[in-house]
Amino acid sequence: MLSLVVLISGGGSNLRALLEASQDAEFPARVIAVGADRDADGFEHAEAFGIPTFAVALSNYPDREAWGDALVEQIQVWQPDLVVLSGFMKLLPPRVVDALGPNLINTHPAYLPEFPGAHGVRDALAAGVSETGASVILVDNGVDSGPILSQRRIPVLPDDTESSLHERIKPVERELLIQAVLDIANGHINLKELATT
Repeated sequence: MLSLVVLISGGGSNLRALLEASQDAEFPARVIAVGADRDADGFEHAEAFGIPTFAVALSNYPDREAWGDALVEQIQVWQPDLVVLSGFMKLLPPRVVDALGPNLINTHPAYLPEFPGAHGVRDALAAGVSETGASVILVDNGVDSGPILSQRRIPVLPDDTESSLHERIKPVERELLIQAVLDIANGHINLKELATT
């Protein structure tokens, strides 16, 4: 059974999907703790499922490195097999990635390497592309630059706004994330191998 710590910053819709998936006795992964960089709305999902939560706010530390060290310390209390960044909007300092990798994955609302960064949906619309997508990646020390675990294309409709496009990307992100966790748990994705290629 794969144990997961999920890190969020907002509403936690991907977290909710993982929690619901893990209710199935056949699903080979369980969320054991949920963390955030603030008092996130998504903690409600964790609480509804009886999952412990923790927050490590950047503003409580003198710099990003000290914050990162505190975050790693909180995560390592749980000794998870896998850490999932699920709408976690802070860039992790390199030593956090080094401490948690390669068992560290992230979801992104674009078809990487297209439109990395915090505004993938907005950037896709601004570029006037006819399609974008969703991706699940292995986290490295770049910005959304790690090896791709899975991704899928999503059409951009002529009347799409940032909000409407993002709402159509989110369910695909959730499906890709659940499948990626399943594939990691079942040994179909080897994160150590991916990290060295």
